[in-house]
Amino acid sequence: MIQLSDIIGQDAAIARLQQAMASGRMPHALLFAGPAGVGKRTTATALAAALLCEKPVKKGRVGQDGCGRCEDCRMLAAGTHPDFLLVYKELAAYHPDPRVRDRVMQELGIDVVRDFLIVPAGAAPARGRGKVFVVLEAELMSAPAQNCLLKTLEEPPRGVTIILITQRPEELLPTTLSRCSTVRFGPLPREFVMARLAEAGVEGPQAEFWAGFAAGSAGEALRLSQRGLYDAKREIVGRLGQMGDAGDPDLADELVKIADAMAAAAVKNARKDDSVEMSKNLATRQGVGTLLRIIASAFRDALHVRSAGRGRPARPLVHCDQQPAIEAIARRLGPAQLAEIIEQLAEYERLLWRNVSPKILWDNVVVTCASAAPLRL
Repeated sequence: MIQLSDIIGQDAAIARLQQAMASGRMPHALLFAGPAGVGKRTTATALAAALLCEKPVKKGRVGQDGCGRCEDCRMLAAGTHPDFLLVYKELAAYHPDPRVRDRVMQELGIDVVRDFLIVPAGAAPARGRGKVFVVLEAELMSAPAQNCLLKTLEEPPRGVTIILITQRPEELLPTTLSRCSTVRFGPLPREFVMARLAEAGVEGPQAEFWAGFAAGSAGEALRLSQRGLYDAKREIVGRLGQMGDAGDPDLADELVKIADAMAAAAVKNARKDDSVEMSKNLATRQGVGTLLRIIASAFRDALHVRSAGRGRPARPLVHCDQQPAIEAIARRLGPAQLAEIIEQLAEYERLLWRNVSPKILWDNVVVTCASAAPLRL
């Protein structure tokens, strides 16, 4: 079982939690804020071990860890501890009300928050030492759900700790934020992410790319590296490097095929790994979003190449495995054009969630990448 002292790359966050435990002033409502895949959920589990352990052990001058040997620690490691509860939108599928079970799970609604957090928080802990609730993707909580939770956040039952995990704290209501103690998590070092990839069997140029693309998120790098996207990414960036002002007439159709294959795999994996049903529409839009970010990262690399030698510090290219293609893009387009393309790609990603046809979107993307032409959706 991982312990707080095992967490790497989040020294400030861990020090703050350990100092709070040592002082006896651990907040009962915490907000773990930071990028995906940097250790927020792992830290929440390790903190739960320290709080629920039968005989927590001292670590250094401050803080404590779960001992890793007692029954509580063993149950936490196995994911079966009755007083450690995860709260997430897919729990709607297990709600006693069939009307809640039949809803599309796009947000973390009031019914899930009430039945899987507020009500069980009022019950006595099964093991007697307290309860820890971890709310995943807290930014997806609806406004009614957050308002319903306010009293529990402000005055939870004795021994209850609530941890909200979010990538986007700004999307939570101010009243929710004001009742939580925020702990910030930053990007992980690139070398650490590459080491995690190597442990998973991803090495060489592919590991360098995913570590750079994920921007310090080990979880994101590991997830994407296992989806068979690397060959598709190399083809896309290679074609962008060869593209002229007239564009690439076949690229939009190829991007549609890649996104469809990604969506089919995502639906299958969700059913197999998480036992949840993901709609093809949602999976397609998530796949298109990933491809748009890959394309945008190529143009950011090209902009960096164009700006080199103008007082900007050197940094490794995300697509260091395809530097000739990046340099070709940089030669063809000026800095203003590259900046415009990057901005328009971000706008395309926003339009994804407004029911724009992926085929129409890709046709526009290819035109934009060729000439920085304005949006025509």
